Amino acid sequence: MTRKRKLSDESPEGGDAMRQRSAYQHKALLLALSVLLLPLGGCQPAVQDNTVRTHPFSLRDVVKSDTDKILELQLRNSTRLLKQLMKKLYLRNPKYWRSAGFQTADNAVDWAFASRHREAVLRKCLQKKSIDSLQLAFDETYQGDRVLAFVYGLYGMLNDAYDNKTEFFLLDDLDPQRIYNATRNIEVAAWKLSHDRDTQHQLFLVSNALSGPVINLSFERLFGKLVAIHDGNAEFIADKTNRRINYVIQGVVRFVFLPI
Repeated sequence: MTRKRKLSDESPEGGDAMRQRSAYQHKALLLALSVLLLPLGGCQPAVQDNTVRTHPFSLRDVVKSDTDKILELQLRNSTRLLKQLMKKLYLRNPKYWRSAGFQTADNAVDWAFASRHREAVLRKCLQKKSIDSLQLAFDETYQGDRVLAFVYGLYGMLNDAYDNKTEFFLLDDLDPQRIYNATRNIEVAAWKLSHDRDTQHQLFLVSNALSGPVINLSFERLFGKLVAIHDGNAEFIADKTNRRINYVIQGVVRFVFLPI
């Protein structure tokens, strides 16, 4: 059930065609600029040791808008928050990093986010990615690392929402609806983390401490920051590109992951 504040722009086929045209335009722009700006490559002024240094001229600087740079910064912040989330979950659920043979929770986090270990991470998550990996963390039959499955699922889902890009250029065409859906899924994942239990009525993963001498809501704050980043990005892109987002009625999708 959705309340359509705005309507979809085009059919899936039209969207695919638009993305293909955007890719062709992107390549054409890069080629044209490389020819026009090639003579500038050797025009860098000499810089003395006691002067302020600037980064060397790069073609990337010309084909990036301020919007692109903001998105890249926001995604770096998002990844930093996911690493913090993973470490906190490992500290609250130490059996997972210890059983994997790591010396510390930090070692486990570094290993999981190293690109050279991507295939090994995928194997540990039973070849499941994105939302499928998130759901694996709450599957009682799964005997593996639930922290890894949970955070790897969030990371992969967000990558999918941004077309698996971490660098953006002028003609890149991101879909704000996908980013909006991924943000709602962060909220679903946070809810499941605090509520989903196994047949023994035990939480699959320990996170917030809601009782005892110290109330710990630090996980909620991390999720709140992630939601703020990606909700802001979705609205920003929709406004810049005149795209429309179908907004979901709050509370309707608490238990269901939206498609990306």
